[in-house]
Amino acid sequence: MQFDNEILIIGGGLSGLTAALHLQKLNFNVTLIEKNAYPHHKVCGEYVSNEVLPYLDWLGISFENLKPSNLSELLLTSASGNYMTAQLPLGGFGLSRYAMDYFLYLELLKRKVTIIQDTVTAIDFDTDVFTVLTQSGQSFRAAQVIGAFGKRSSVDVKLERSFMRKKSPYVAVKAHYKGSVQPNLVGLHNFKGGYCGVSLVEDEKINICYLADYHTFKAHKNLLTYQQEVIYKNQFLKEILENSEMISESRLTIGQISFEPKEAVSSHILMIGDTAGLIHPLCGNGMAMAIHSAKIAAELIAAFLRDKEYTRAEFENKYTNLWKTNFGFRLQMGRMLSNMLKSNTIQNIAIHTLTKMPNLLQGIIKLTHGKPISVQ
Repeated sequence: MQFDNEILIIGGGLSGLTAALHLQKLNFNVTLIEKNAYPHHKVCGEYVSNEVLPYLDWLGISFENLKPSNLSELLLTSASGNYMTAQLPLGGFGLSRYAMDYFLYLELLKRKVTIIQDTVTAIDFDTDVFTVLTQSGQSFRAAQVIGAFGKRSSVDVKLERSFMRKKSPYVAVKAHYKGSVQPNLVGLHNFKGGYCGVSLVEDEKINICYLADYHTFKAHKNLLTYQQEVIYKNQFLKEILENSEMISESRLTIGQISFEPKEAVSSHILMIGDTAGLIHPLCGNGMAMAIHSAKIAAELIAAFLRDKEYTRAEFENKYTNLWKTNFGFRLQMGRMLSNMLKSNTIQNIAIHTLTKMPNLLQGIIKLTHGKPISVQ
């Protein structure tokens, strides 16, 4: 059967853009649908583990002209002032989603990939054919659909995904600042009910992004009050924020962030990135996982559609198993670490213990990060 679009990708974030690049390189006819115009900011820690570099090189992508920061060390602090540092095993780089996603978008345009700004309103699957409808009235038919629509979407509601039925107690806030922080350092600063990541991105901008427990958050009148009465209890964060100037037009805020397990395949749609599973920001590895998941999905789609290696059921089971193998344990570790660090007492005990056993922290970091992504 011939399709105008062999593959439709719903969502043009990091995972969707990467999948489109990979599939275009394999000579598939790809259409990507993204509801927002580029460039745009996103709530994100904006740290990428160097594990992605071999794969980006295979894709023909280099971010060097964007001048990302070089990040090699982790600083972990508690609300009471305890702290410790550790080397990041592979290191990484800092790059804003505003710059990174826009760069990948422009690269796709250069490679003649069709990108449509629209909102998906319905997805139907019948006899190996996907039909996708959009808000503007367009209709698309495809052999395969990839879901890359982010942490939480109206598409999730339409697909009746199970995690959407559960309320999540988390809210995230992000902005860029000008100030002075140690250039190669990723700071992970704990406070009551949450934690905050601080690191440099391009142009010496500081990305400050925190995840907070909604019940603690909503007890304060506004963001500034919350910052002063809760976040400032961590002296490291207080010093950084008091000596930095916000350069973002406004703070980005999103709620109902779910870290519940999600289905890697739903209604025959392969989910990638945050759409398939969200790792806690304290693990600092969501962007690398998004890129890696795009690779896994693209390779399997090629084996299914072109090489006919699998039936559809085998193809979907294979992807689910590969997702769990590559990311399941890391997601579980993220949930466990987040639950542990909710308590100030446990924060202090953990950092005190890790200070005496630095190799233990190195081991924990390795458990939440992957190995360099190889390409055959």
